Amino acid sequence: MLTLTQALYDQIVAHAREDHPDEACGVVAGPVGSGRPERFIPMLNAARSPTFYEFDSQDLLKLYREMDDRDEEPLIIYHSHTATEAYPSRTDIGYANEPGAHYVLVSTADADGLGEFQFRSFRILDGEVTEEEVKVVDAY
Repeated sequence: MLTLTQALYDQIVAHAREDHPDEACGVVAGPVGSGRPERFIPMLNAARSPTFYEFDSQDLLKLYREMDDRDEEPLIIYHSHTATEAYPSRTDIGYANEPGAHYVLVSTADADGLGEFQFRSFRILDGEVTEEEVKVVDAY
């Protein structure tokens, strides 16, 4: 199960809606071993695409160095789908290289009247996708 604060949930959703019609992407880091997402880190979608996201390699390197310096790890890796449901695509599954992370997808298809808003979390390990419950709390 993914447990995150209402503030983090709201930040992820706001970023997804702000970048629509392009896919938004980012990370939520937390102290190593805590399992507690704390620091919201919106990233630039280097692909600037409504159907694909890509972290800029330099930004990603900088982020990982920063997390190392702060004794953090990526606990949530999120992105949005702008015209489809919030479910990992084959490309998303192929890029999932953090076995301990929660992969959050937000569908902003509702922004165009194409469907209901969705916020879903998945574990992706060795190409296997498992949806998990999302629990939003006021504070940890």
